Amino acid sequence: MQQSMIEHMGGEEAVRELVETFYDLMETLPEGAHLRLLHERGQGMANARAEQFDFLCGFLGGRRYYAERHGHMDLREIHAHVPVRAEDAENWLFCMDRALEDRGHAGPEIDRLRASLRRAALRLVNDLGEWGVAKAKPAGG
Repeated sequence: MQQSMIEHMGGEEAVRELVETFYDLMETLPEGAHLRLLHERGQGMANARAEQFDFLCGFLGGRRYYAERHGHMDLREIHAHVPVRAEDAENWLFCMDRALEDRGHAGPEIDRLRASLRRAALRLVNDLGEWGVAKAKPAGG
């Protein structure tokens, strides 16, 4: 039987450490500045840390805490109200790549995880304006 990604990474404790490292980086690196603003306009960083842990456990093949509480794990629905720019997705990925590296996660399985995270992050890029309002389309377009 193939090992799940969460097992490969060291279980829930390793996911918790990854999430904490990720948010510590987001809160201190310049690449995290706009991401911090988005989180602060939402439910705050403490809530984001908890929700990220819950989501990642299920995403990585462990217990689906997020789905148990919210009824789904649809990233686009979760972020539907958040104006996500391509730059935001890249900065999120930068922080997560750095967190994975800082926690010592490497190898082909982690490379596949990075590719999955990249696909997921880029799917969240949307055309919302400053805060959750669709941008007006130009006349005639």
